[in-house]
Amino acid sequence: MVALLTACSEHQPIHPVTEVMNPMTPIKNQGQSQSCWIYAMLAAIETEHIGRGDSVNLSAAWLESYLKEEPQAPETGRGMGATALVLLQKHGLVGYDAMRKADAPRPKMVFLLGAEYTPQEFARSVCAPGEYVALTANDDSVYGQEILIDKPDNWLRQRFLNIPIDTLLSRTERAVRRGHGVCWESEGHAMAIVGLACDTTTQKRYFVMKNSWGEKHGNHGLDYMSYKYFRRHTLAVCMTHEAFEDP
Repeated sequence: MVALLTACSEHQPIHPVTEVMNPMTPIKNQGQSQSCWIYAMLAAIETEHIGRGDSVNLSAAWLESYLKEEPQAPETGRGMGATALVLLQKHGLVGYDAMRKADAPRPKMVFLLGAEYTPQEFARSVCAPGEYVALTANDDSVYGQEILIDKPDNWLRQRFLNIPIDTLLSRTERAVRRGHGVCWESEGHAMAIVGLACDTTTQKRYFVMKNSWGEKHGNHGLDYMSYKYFRRHTLAVCMTHEAFEDP
């Protein structure tokens, strides 16, 4: 997924003021891969853990290296944030410094704070099975039910909880305000939401997005996405059940 995000290229705030900026790991660069969905989901998990006082920096390359072993995965390497959650439970996970390129040798163990883990054990420690909820907003389907997003990127045929777009926006904003990591995606790109901002000139509101196009892109790797764009183009959002359900 490398298509330009029009929310960021055409609707930049004139005088942005950051209201919320959650902690995050350094900006990464997906290069020529179309694995932004992996980078975005892992970035959301990283922010979630930093907020808990447990800093982790995760390897997207580890999951990328397993795509060729997934018979349903397309040659393009595209997918969805919810797909990454399934893959990490299946194949495990390692730290960023342990594997930075998809064609590098896969480490057999994860060493962290004097402890030794298998990649599967490490993956479960940073993302418990069922910890995250996958959400969508489709006016043509019944709200409150899980529905299939019938798109090529959803090659695992996963189902998403369908809620009104205004509810999805408000739950996403609330989650970010409370320090949670959020993975957002449209049909063309995926990023992690790490903050909130307002344009003091127009009073328009924006999400601050952690992109995976390197530090030279945007505002040192960050982009602004207007709430208007969120309403029009959101395909799916992933956050923890705690973030979604917390009153």
